[in-house]
Amino acid sequence: MSTSIRSRVIPFLCALGLVVSMAHSAQAAPPDTQAKRSPLLAALQAELERSMKTLGTLDPPAYYLGYTVTETQRADVSGSNGALLNSNEARNRWLEVAVRTGSYNLDNSHKVGERQQASGGPGTSVPIDDDAEVLRRAIWLETDRQYRAASEALIKIKTGKEVKVETAEGRAPDFSREEPHTYIGPQVSIAVDRKPWEEKVRAYTKAFRDSPSIINSIVTFSAQAQNAYQVTSEGTQLQFGQIRYRLELFIQGKAPDGMDIDRYYNFDWVDAKDAPDDKEVDAAEATMRKELEGLVAAPINDPTVGPALLTGRAAAVFFHEVFGHRAEGHRQKDVTEGQTFSKKVGEQILPEFLSITDDTTMRKLGKQDLLGYYQFDDEGVPAQRVALVEHGVLKNFEMSRSPLVGFPHSNGHGRRQLGATPVSRQGNLIVQSSKTVTNAQLRAKLIELIKAQGKAFGLLIDDIAGGFTFTGRGQPQAFQVLPLVVYKVFPDGRPDELVRGVDIVGTPLAALTKIVATGNTPEVFNGYCGAESGSVPVAAASPAILTSELEVQKKETSTDRPPILPPPAHDVIKTGGQQ
Repeated sequence: MSTSIRSRVIPFLCALGLVVSMAHSAQAAPPDTQAKRSPLLAALQAELERSMKTLGTLDPPAYYLGYTVTETQRADVSGSNGALLNSNEARNRWLEVAVRTGSYNLDNSHKVGERQQASGGPGTSVPIDDDAEVLRRAIWLETDRQYRAASEALIKIKTGKEVKVETAEGRAPDFSREEPHTYIGPQVSIAVDRKPWEEKVRAYTKAFRDSPSIINSIVTFSAQAQNAYQVTSEGTQLQFGQIRYRLELFIQGKAPDGMDIDRYYNFDWVDAKDAPDDKEVDAAEATMRKELEGLVAAPINDPTVGPALLTGRAAAVFFHEVFGHRAEGHRQKDVTEGQTFSKKVGEQILPEFLSITDDTTMRKLGKQDLLGYYQFDDEGVPAQRVALVEHGVLKNFEMSRSPLVGFPHSNGHGRRQLGATPVSRQGNLIVQSSKTVTNAQLRAKLIELIKAQGKAFGLLIDDIAGGFTFTGRGQPQAFQVLPLVVYKVFPDGRPDELVRGVDIVGTPLAALTKIVATGNTPEVFNGYCGAESGSVPVAAASPAILTSELEVQKKETSTDRPPILPPPAHDVIKTGGQQ
C-alpha cells in the first residue's frame, strides 16, 4: 500500500456468532444449468471480439481485454431518534473496461520505483435497458479511452525502467496466465416492501430515546441484489449474482470530558426469511444502551503494557489487521511496502498451535453467514480456500492476478469496490487453534499471568469498532485496533471495572508471538474493509485469545463538551418554566 493510505476496517461489526463446527464446504462452481443467458453477455462478447481484432495489432498491442457490467438493485431505509430519515430504491449498471497493453511479463500496470502509472479511470455508468446497440456504443467509447491511457502508460514505463533499479520482487510478471472459466448462473433480484421496515426503524430508534445518555441514534436497513456479467479475451464468460441484507444499529453519547462514546451492532443475512425478529433487535439494543451508559460514566484507562484477553470478535479484528493485510500478495511486490512477510514463507510467524486460512468458498461458519463469500473474484478467478499459516508457519499469500516470484497464479483474491482496480484482498479469514481451553479457563490463565508479571490488573477486551494498519515502508510497521468495551480484570477477585479511551497498538512481528492460549468457541466478525481498491465485504473468525503482552494507548478524544441541556424528554424543567 502506498505510504499515503492506511488500511482500515470500517466499524461495521456483526452479531455474536457462537460456532460449534469449523467444517467448510469447498465446492467448485457448478456447470451451466437452465439459467438464462443474459443478452448483455452477447453484446459484451461481440464488442470484445471487434475491439481485440484491431487493438491487438496496434503498437503497443492490447494483449488482454476484459469487460464487466455490474447491475445493482438496492433498497435502503434509515431512521433516527424515532423518525424516518429516508426510504428509497435504486437500480443501476456500471461498466468496467480493463485494457492491458504490452505482454503478461511487462504491461501498463507495472510500477516503476515509487510511482504507479495512472490508469484510464474507473469506468462509466451505462443504461439499464437491455439494448445491445446502446451498450456496445458505451463499450466502444470506454475501450478507446482505456486503450489510449494504457498505451501512454506503457511508453512511460519502458522509459522509466531504463533509469530505475529493479528489485527482485519487481521482476515478477505483471499479470498471471489463468485458465478461462465459463459459468452462467441464475440472475438474482429482490422485492422489498419498505413500509414494514420504515415502521421498524422508527420503533427501533425511538426506543433509544428512553436513555438520557444517548445523544443520537441511527438504524439502517439495506437490501442489495448484484449481478455481474464478465467476458475476457482469454475466453472467460461469467454470469452470477449475490444477495445481501443488513440491519445496522448505531448510537452516540458523550462522556463529561467530551470523549465520544459509540456503540454499534449489526445483523447480516442472505435469505430474506432469516431477518432478525424484533425480540433479537430489542436484546441487542438493551445491551448497547447498557454499555453506552456504563462507558459514559467509566474512567479513562492510562497507557499500559500487560496481559490481555481478547474475546473472539475482538481477536478476529486483531488478526485481520495485524496479520491479514500483510498477507495480501501485492504488498510483497511493491517496493514502497514494508513487505513484512515477503521473505518469511516457510518460517514460523505464529505459535505452532495456530493455523489461518482464507476461504472465500465458505458461505457460513456454523449458523453465521460470512460476508467474505463469493463465487468468482473481480478478475474472473474462482473463489478458493487458501492455507496461509499451518501450525504457525507461513505458507501462502492471498493472491490476485499480480504474481510474485514463487507464486505465479491467482488464488481468487483479486477484489475491488465498483470503480476501483482489483488488488489482492482478504475474504473469509479463519483462525483455528489446537491449544484450546474453555473461556472460563482462559480467564483463569489471564489472572495467573497478571500475578506472575506483578501487574495491578490485566485487560479484557470484549468488543471492538474496527481498526487500521500502516503497511507502507515510509511509515512505522504498526497497527491500531479500536476497542469499544474494555474491562480491567484484577487478580484479587474484585469485580471487573469498565474503562474507556483504550486503543490497542503495536507492531505485527512482536504482537503475533505473544499469544499463549485460545478459547474453544470461535466467533465471527463481519464488516467492510477499506484499502487501495475500495471497500469490500470481509469476514474473520477466531476463538478468544490470551496474549502475555499487549500495549494500549489513550484514544483520540474530542474537546467538545456534552450538550448543556439534557434531551427535551428528560429535562426536569417542564413546559412553561414550571418545576
